[in-house]
Amino acid sequence: MNEIKQQIDSVISYYKENLHRFQQFQASVETFFVKHPILNAKPLPIIHSVKTRIKDPDHLKDKIDRKLKQGKEISKDNLFTDITDLIGFRVLHLYQDQFPVIHEQILKYIDEGDWKFVEPPKAYTWDPESKTMYDTLGIENEIRETFYTSVHYVVRPNNSNPNSVCCEIQVRTLFEEIWGEIDHSINYPHPTDDIACKEQLRVLSKLVSTGTRLADSIFRTVNDHNDIKQSLSAAN
Repeated sequence: MNEIKQQIDSVISYYKENLHRFQQFQASVETFFVKHPILNAKPLPIIHSVKTRIKDPDHLKDKIDRKLKQGKEISKDNLFTDITDLIGFRVLHLYQDQFPVIHEQILKYIDEGDWKFVEPPKAYTWDPESKTMYDTLGIENEIRETFYTSVHYVVRPNNSNPNSVCCEIQVRTLFEEIWGEIDHSINYPHPTDDIACKEQLRVLSKLVSTGTRLADSIFRTVNDHNDIKQSLSAAN
């Protein structure tokens, strides 16, 4: 037991020594999302807001302990590559129709060589309409038992460092963020065993999906109305 504790403490010390590397990459990713001219164009920016954090050392210690108990060895040599959410971002937008533009700009940044994907993007959704959209965009998707919904990107700097820092980017609507915040407060770092609570979260996820669809409908109506006005104005 003492040997495991020493190993974990050694990894945590190494993590703290390298926090400046995480802060540098975190700042560059944040700049991309909050300064990108297409994603932040007025009057209605595509990105509503961005949240970011660097994993707390105590939370990291708990995660390493769980992985060791599962038989997964975590050391200074593989810490940055095997735990990919040491830097975390949540990119929030108002409605689902905005997502393809965000996805397109992330892919463009990858193609231009600024970032590299650590793994292919993945969408978590139970909603058939969302699944169809992700399939069209070529994004792998799966259903989680909890009905968790979000799109995950794991990126790192485009360099030759074999132990490069990674960043997990989660893109979701504000409705999905409400569900995520409630679920996180109940199920992190250890999931609840309360069956009723699990069922209530599943019901909430369906209400969230309904809200997201309604938001899409509202903005499609507004856009159609504006198109008609512009057409009439041009005709006159």
